[in-house]
Amino acid sequence: MKKINIMLSKWKGIAFALPSTLLIIVLFIYPFLLSFQRSFQLADDSYSLLNYVQSWERYSSDIFFTVFISLVSLFILLLLSIILSGVLRLYSFAVVEFIFKIPLFVPYVVVGHAVRVFLAPHGTLTSLLNALNIVNPDNLPQIAFSSAGLIFALVWKNLGISLLLVLGSFRGVNQNMLEAAESMGASKYQLVKDFLVPICKSSFGVIAVLTFTSMMGSFSIPAMIGGGGGSQMLMIDVHQQMIEQQNLGMANAIGVFGYLFSMGATIYYLNGMGKGAETKYGS
Repeated sequence: MKKINIMLSKWKGIAFALPSTLLIIVLFIYPFLLSFQRSFQLADDSYSLLNYVQSWERYSSDIFFTVFISLVSLFILLLLSIILSGVLRLYSFAVVEFIFKIPLFVPYVVVGHAVRVFLAPHGTLTSLLNALNIVNPDNLPQIAFSSAGLIFALVWKNLGISLLLVLGSFRGVNQNMLEAAESMGASKYQLVKDFLVPICKSSFGVIAVLTFTSMMGSFSIPAMIGGGGGSQMLMIDVHQQMIEQQNLGMANAIGVFGYLFSMGATIYYLNGMGKGAETKYGS
């Protein structure tokens, strides 16, 4: 009877995991394997490494540029999320919290257009700075067409989800512990730095992986922001090869490069989680 119960519980676990596993296989693993196979395919249906060689020669700078922009945006995003979540956790500002969650409901195309208008040479920000005599009207800044504008847009768009996750983890910390620390002389800054951040650091890994992979694969915002010459985001290259050049093999090869960097971030996070579990519970 005991063996039957063990078998039933095992099959129940498999039954619960099966739908999500099939979803991952159909929506992620199968498309990647198909893309990986086609990345070796040439126009004459032969197979070689030529697509990867040409992709690296043409777009290696774009690959590193995409990783750089994503990492810088991620760093700024995490810093802002920790600061804002710390303030909102220790003080109650419902209106401010709602305002910072607005990016959750704004489509990427709308964000790209709005930020482009805001940062354009004759846009809202530049007009304000010009009225205050901060910028030279004969040499207006090209923020909307620079890396700074791209980072600004990516950070703003991802701030809502990042703030939601960090603030949720901060609010999960026991209030009595914070009050006890405060009664012992801890400042608000110390409550965030020495209590909230260390206790909730595992949530930062989740946010980092989610936002980094999202930024690596972003297309709408880079298509409307930046583009001032030089390197560009990787998905723009994929679009050019797939739609404009009709070179599906190279487009798939570029996509595989992006996937490998995103997968690397995920593996790094999962490896860290595994080591943390071993440290906590023993090997």
